[in-house]
Amino acid sequence: MKKLITTLCAMSALLISVQGIAQAIPETITVTSSVFDHHGTVPEANSAYGANTSIDLNWSNLPAGTMQLALICDDPKVVELGMMPEPFVHWVVYNIPASAAGLPAGMPVDAEVNLPGLTGTINGLNGTSRAGYFGPRPPANGQLHAYHFRVFAIDADLDLEPGLNKASLLEAIDGHVLATGMLMGHYERKE
Repeated sequence: MKKLITTLCAMSALLISVQGIAQAIPETITVTSSVFDHHGTVPEANSAYGANTSIDLNWSNLPAGTMQLALICDDPKVVELGMMPEPFVHWVVYNIPASAAGLPAGMPVDAEVNLPGLTGTINGLNGTSRAGYFGPRPPANGQLHAYHFRVFAIDADLDLEPGLNKASLLEAIDGHVLATGMLMGHYERKE
């Protein structure tokens, strides 16, 4: 019982920390993709029902002092629908060099990304406990889901180790986030 209470307290503290990041940090980064506009539809090819290919992302308006970037994509709609207690995590990427203007489509799912301009970039663990992108895969229940691709500008070179999930990444960057920005896409399974 004591372990459960400790775990619940830690989860509550993390939730407060995540809410604090969202409320206290300016949302000034512009995040775009060539495959859909903000509030547009994520293409079938980028879903786990299709080819499960990661979307391309581009960002601009990074604040002065940005040393690294991180990305978290999740689906908060699953909480609203009562399907899960917290948003399902589709993608975690960190240690992205500040010099990178974005991520290409079809990113490898290896933990360590070896692409030009992305040296040191790490694919963290998604909601399936695997590294890399896991595209939208909601049930065919007539519900439109929302996928938040949130970019974080970080003020330090944190050199984080592989294997972080959303919660551990948010804990590691707490106090280092200069600004954020988000691209949101929708997806609904109709069959």
